[in-house]
Amino acid sequence: MPKPKVYFTKDISPTGLAKVYEALDAQPHGKIAVKISSGEKGGHHYLQPALIKDLIQSVNGTIVECNTAYGGARGNSKEHWQVIEEHGFDQIAPVDLMDENGEIEIPVKKHRQIAYDVIGKNFANYDYVLVLSHFKGHIAGGFGGAIKNISIGIASSRGKLWIHNAGAGDSEWMKGVAQDDFLEAMAEAALAIIDYKGPQNFAYVNVLNNLSVDCDCDPNAAEPDMHDLGILSSLDPIALDQASVDLVYQAPDSRSLKTRIEEKNGLHTLEYAASELGLGSLDYELISV
Repeated sequence: MPKPKVYFTKDISPTGLAKVYEALDAQPHGKIAVKISSGEKGGHHYLQPALIKDLIQSVNGTIVECNTAYGGARGNSKEHWQVIEEHGFDQIAPVDLMDENGEIEIPVKKHRQIAYDVIGKNFANYDYVLVLSHFKGHIAGGFGGAIKNISIGIASSRGKLWIHNAGAGDSEWMKGVAQDDFLEAMAEAALAIIDYKGPQNFAYVNVLNNLSVDCDCDPNAAEPDMHDLGILSSLDPIALDQASVDLVYQAPDSRSLKTRIEEKNGLHTLEYAASELGLGSLDYELISV
């Protein structure tokens, strides 16, 4: 089998974003969801509307999100809508808070931790998904990219607890959950999402800028201490996240982010997703555009 292609540009601009997306020769159809992170109130590292506006409008996409499970300003729909408006996402495209009116359970066909995933009900309404992720560090997963964006990101509030608790409960944050169990649950949730729509109905883009060790879900995220790297795209989410990690590891000023990834054993997510779940390939062909 040929290695999946991952496209790369150092041009972090609307033009660069369009180029790496167009290189995919994706075939979006029907009603198109664009999954982003709306970013926590007070934060400023999330993907800016000015950067992503042209691409979203070019595919006639609807921005989709779900509520959080950790409190903050996005833990309920009313406050989440306020954040969406303050950050300007409603000014560039329609926005759908997918769990605002309920949730659904979908099966995880191959699993070690969770037999089902709990997601925003409105995800069922879409035919194609453009997964537009800000790649960065994460206090729980080590890093966040495409896999986190479709697993944690498409889960409802209850679903987020279910994943973080590795299937041990969905009503409160539980102590003592093994780190690798959580990472595997996150990969399994991504498998459920991809199986639900079919892998041919996804395209993935990672933007590697504002590379903090913390997630956009943190309103007081640490300031980045490394330079921006560029934008990557692929039809294979594992190859895309692995290529993103590799670019970070090759950067001379990435010690903080590498430490965060290793502290949380973040690479286990990709290794498990590739070897046990068949979600994609750790090997890839990197192509500059």
